[in-house]
Amino acid sequence: MTTDTTQDRTRTEEFKVEGGKVLDMIKDLIHQGNIRRIILKNEGGKTLIEIPLTLGLVGAALLPVFAAVGALAAVVTRMVIVVEKTEEP
Repeated sequence: MTTDTTQDRTRTEEFKVEGGKVLDMIKDLIHQGNIRRIILKNEGGKTLIEIPLTLGLVGAALLPVFAAVGALAAVVTRMVIVVEKTEEP
């Protein structure tokens, strides 16, 4: 008898982006799917905002997230976007 255990593997990617392009990059990442969390950091590595994403989070539910990211992008010239993705084995 064999048991098959399915474990989600998590992978992170980092992108360095200029402030004006952050919102477009985040929208593209969300549309790609299978993203568990997006973390925005300044150049010094300090976390500015963490955005947990669920499968059902779409449309109007993302408007406050986009507003917060837009406000941060207006203040910070360069950001690091850390994307946590899940991969099924």
